[in-house]
Amino acid sequence: MQFEGAMLEYRLQKDKDKFEPIYYYTNIDLPQILTRRECEFFIKEGKTYKQLSSAIEGELFVIYVQLYEETPIEMPEHLHEGIKLEIRELNAYKNYPLITFEYMTNHLDILSIIGSVYTYIEGKEWERDSAEIDEDQGVYVLYVKPTGYTLIT
Repeated sequence: MQFEGAMLEYRLQKDKDKFEPIYYYTNIDLPQILTRRECEFFIKEGKTYKQLSSAIEGELFVIYVQLYEETPIEMPEHLHEGIKLEIRELNAYKNYPLITFEYMTNHLDILSIIGSVYTYIEGKEWERDSAEIDEDQGVYVLYVKPTGYTLIT
């Protein structure tokens, strides 16, 4: 496999064309890197970063980010086995209500869902807006908007 020793680095934009490494991951597998790269937002240590772009430099995957906002660090819920994926409605007025959540066994399962434009929950169609990885909470979040379409069964 070409990327067996893959590594990931997040680089923060300092000036227009200047970036500084802020986080580096050596013990990370390719599916996790690809899943993280699909996320427009990255939360760590109370800071939310917005992805600008990504690159591959040999075995090093790079995600370029800018600081989006800072918030107090929230304590994570008690941990479960698996990787948590929350699906939330993109509605700031309602504090992004939780539609559903699930614990997945691997990052490819997460990527399969957050990488899709449309998601169906209880027969209702939802359109993807964005996704984030929140390391502080240990969760991936997919933000969706209702399309108004319902599956006929």
